[in-house]
Amino acid sequence: MALGGIVGALLRTALAGWMPDAPDAWPWSTFIVNVAGAFVLGVAVTALHERRTFARRLLATGFCGALTTFSTMQLELLRMLDADALGLAATYLVVSVALGLACVAAGRGLGAWWRP
Repeated sequence: MALGGIVGALLRTALAGWMPDAPDAWPWSTFIVNVAGAFVLGVAVTALHERRTFARRLLATGFCGALTTFSTMQLELLRMLDADALGLAATYLVVSVALGLACVAAGRGLGAWWRP
């Protein structure tokens, strides 16, 4: 699990450094990692469902757990609200949750196709 966490955290940090966010702008780095992580989580948990394997823990708990960040999303929403960007905050919240659910569902579909 730790190895997956290290890779996920390094990827998250690299993306955040490459795409810095402002309080009144769309936080692309957090949005991308959360949506991508939801997809990978859906694939990993579904494809490896019946096996409690190292790979499942490595990908689902380690990599996705370190890559995605619900708490940062909440902080960014508060910053948007503090900057009086109410429409942006509402859109970010709705799109993040809706697209995250769609990606985890798509990942489950792909994972089911891969499952032996």
